[in-house]
Amino acid sequence: MVESSRTYLPAAGHHWLLPLYDPVAKLLGGDRARKALIDQADLRPGDRILEIGCGTGTLLIQIKRLHPDVDVVGLDPDSKALDRARRKAARAKVPMQLDQGFADELPYAKASFDRVLSSFMFHHLPMEAKGKTLQAARRVLKPGGEFHMVDFEGPQDGKRRWLTCLFHSDDQLKDNSEARVVSLMRQAGFADPKKIGRRAMLAGHVAFYRTSAP
Repeated sequence: MVESSRTYLPAAGHHWLLPLYDPVAKLLGGDRARKALIDQADLRPGDRILEIGCGTGTLLIQIKRLHPDVDVVGLDPDSKALDRARRKAARAKVPMQLDQGFADELPYAKASFDRVLSSFMFHHLPMEAKGKTLQAARRVLKPGGEFHMVDFEGPQDGKRRWLTCLFHSDDQLKDNSEARVVSLMRQAGFADPKKIGRRAMLAGHVAFYRTSAP
């Protein structure tokens, strides 16, 4: 695919840090948080799952290992991260579809997924893209399909750990408060959006959200 001219924030913050992203994320507790997100999503055999901002494919590989009978699709704007995801999937011997694109312009048909998942991506989006991303997620979900997300809490949601301040500025997380996220989900047309849990990681507290398409 042709590289988009749009800008984006890479998963590791800088392209040159990409090789360090997986080991650092695992060290900070990312894999455990993603496992909790998978459990929360209550996946069923035959489900079609989309992860927006899939990065290097860690969550998708976890899903396929735990639920081999689901179909997984990942989308990310970063071609280098997708190349790494393809290599990881090949080593793990798990099939998946990986597409290059942006979460607010999902290139999929209406009502084509049972679940849309997002892990540690939402805070990367500029404010204007957050609402569009949620609207796009709702469009591609089947009626009754669910959107599940885990991401860092906003600075309004409690005391922040020093590592949170090191990795993420208040400005970057200012729109990640529970009130703001739930409001954006509701504005996008989702039903009964709510924060359903939180977890402590070395890099700070993260929040888990669930909502559904009417």
